[in-house]
Amino acid sequence: MRRPLVALLLTFSLLSTGISDAAEQPVRGIPGVVEPSADPELAAWQRLQFGMFIHWGLYSELGGVWQGKPVTTGYSEQIQMWANISPADYREVAGRFQPSRFDPAAICGLAKRAGMRYIVVTTKHHDGFSMFDTATTDYDVTDATPYGRDPLKQLADECRGQGLGFGVYFSLVDWHQGHQFDENNNNPIPPAMEPVIEAQLRELMTHYGDITEVWFDMSAPTAAQSRRFAGLVRELQPRAAINSRVWNNAGDFRTLGDNEIPSVPLDGAWQTPASIYHATWGYRSWQVRDDLPGKIRDLVTGLTGVRARGGNYLLNIGPRGDGSVVEFEADVLHGIGDWLARHPGAVLDASATRFGGQPWGEVTAHGSNLFLHVTRWPASGELRLPGLATKVRGVTEDGAGALNWRMAGDDLVVTVPAKPQDAVLPVLKVDLDGELRIIPPRTVRGQDRWSLTDLEHGYSYADSGSYPTTRRTTVRHTGYLVGDRSRPVTLTVRGNAEAATRYRVTVGDQERVVTGADLIGTGIGPFGVLANAVTPVSITRATPAHQGEELGVNVQELVVSAAPSAAHHPAG
Repeated sequence: MRRPLVALLLTFSLLSTGISDAAEQPVRGIPGVVEPSADPELAAWQRLQFGMFIHWGLYSELGGVWQGKPVTTGYSEQIQMWANISPADYREVAGRFQPSRFDPAAICGLAKRAGMRYIVVTTKHHDGFSMFDTATTDYDVTDATPYGRDPLKQLADECRGQGLGFGVYFSLVDWHQGHQFDENNNNPIPPAMEPVIEAQLRELMTHYGDITEVWFDMSAPTAAQSRRFAGLVRELQPRAAINSRVWNNAGDFRTLGDNEIPSVPLDGAWQTPASIYHATWGYRSWQVRDDLPGKIRDLVTGLTGVRARGGNYLLNIGPRGDGSVVEFEADVLHGIGDWLARHPGAVLDASATRFGGQPWGEVTAHGSNLFLHVTRWPASGELRLPGLATKVRGVTEDGAGALNWRMAGDDLVVTVPAKPQDAVLPVLKVDLDGELRIIPPRTVRGQDRWSLTDLEHGYSYADSGSYPTTRRTTVRHTGYLVGDRSRPVTLTVRGNAEAATRYRVTVGDQERVVTGADLIGTGIGPFGVLANAVTPVSITRATPAHQGEELGVNVQELVVSAAPSAAHHPAG
C-alpha cells in the first residue's frame, strides 16, 4: 500500500533534521507568580499592598524650626533631640497644639484616591507624647493640649467607615519615660519602663477596633521583651501583622530600610516604608517642594519596584501641626492615584513575579495579563523579556495601541515606539494564553546527570535585637533542571551543613526531610522528574525559628542523576 506523499515528506524531514516528536514539545516552565504567605492572616495583610503612613505629633507644630531657626540635622520628628529641647520647653509646645484642621474623612479620602488600602499613624514617637487618650500619663493629646480630643479614635472610626485598614506606629524609645537622647535611638528598655509600654499597647489594642498592622520602631529590647510585646498584640489583635522592629525576630514581616527597594529576591513577607522627602518624615515648614512630576515618577517607580518583588509599600505624609495635609503631598498622592487609574490591574491586585528586576524595569502579573513597567525606555527600539514559557496572544502599550512582537526562543521581544505614551511610567500589557510560566535563567538541561552550581538564593533578614544588628541572611538554595524524558533521580549535595539541623529537600512537588549529616554527600531520593518540564530543586530549613533564620548550608554543587536501582532514602 502506498503511503501518502505528505507523510513521506514529514518522515524524511524528521529523520534528516534529527528532531523527534518529544523534542518538538515546548518546555513547561515553573509558575511565574510569587504566591503570598501560607498563613491566611499574613496573606490578607500582604494583599493590602499599598498603604499610607502618617507621622504627626507635637513635632509637627514646630515644623522643623526651633527658636526661629531651621534645625537642619536629623529628621524633624526627632527635633527635640537634635535641637536639645528641654522637657519643660517641649511640653510648652503641647500647650499651643490645636489641630483645628485635622480632618480624618479628608485624609481617608486622600488615601483612597491614591489607591491605598490602609493607614498606619504614629500613636507615640520617640518624644513619648501620646497622640491618643491614655491612662498611663497626662503627657497626651487629650490632657496636655487645648484640643482635648482623641484624634486616633476619630481616624480609626473613619478608616472603618471608608473601608480602610487601620494600623498603629508605636515607638519603643520614649524620652519622656526616661530614655536619654541617643542619635542611633538604640536605647535598651529598663524594666521600669515595661509596665507603661505594656499598658499603652493594651489600650491601643482594645480601644480602637480591629488593628491591621502594628509598626514598632527602634530601641534595643531583650528577646524576652520582644516576645512579650509581640505576644500581647497577638493575644488582643490576632489578625494584626507585626513588623520586625519589635526586634529579636519576633515580628510577622520584615521592615526594610527607609525607601529601600531590595536588589536581591526576598523570601517571606516584607514592607518598604517610603517618604516623599528622604530627609524627613514629620512636617518640615522649610522643606523644598518642587518638581511635582519628577516626585510622582520617583514614587510610582518605588511602588512598582516593591510590588513587583512582593513587598508592601507604606508611603508617608507629614501633616502640619494644625492637622492639615501639605498641598504638595496631596498633589503627589493624586498623581500616583491618577497613574494607577490609567493602568488598572498593573499594580493594585497584581502579583509579584519571579522575573526579578530587568534592565528596563519591572514585571507584575494579574490573571492572564503580564505587565511590563518600563522605567528605562529602550533606545534600541526593542524590549526583551527572557524566559517566558506561556504563549503570547498579543502586546499593547497600556492605554495606547497594539505593538509588534516576536518570540526569540524563550524570549519575548517587543518593538516599541521612540517615545512612550505615559510620561510618568509607561506600561506594556502582554495578553497570555494561560497562566504565567517561566524558565529561570539558571536552568540546566541534561539527560542522565545535571550539575547545578549557579544557584538561586532566597534571601531574608534577621536581627539580634536592634536596628544596627540587622543583617541579610540566606534562607534557600534552588537550582533548576530540564530533562528530555521522565525518570526517577537522586540528589547529591556537595558542600557543608549544620549536622544536626533538619532540612527540607524539594524536587518538583516531592520532598524529603533529612538531617544536615544526611544532606551532604549522600544520595537522597528517589524523586521523579518529568520530561520537558522545569524541575526546581530546593533546600530550606524544615522548621525555621523565623522567616529570616540563616540556612546554615554552603552548597558548592547540587548533582541530580538517574536513580540507581536502590537509592538511599534517609528517614524524614
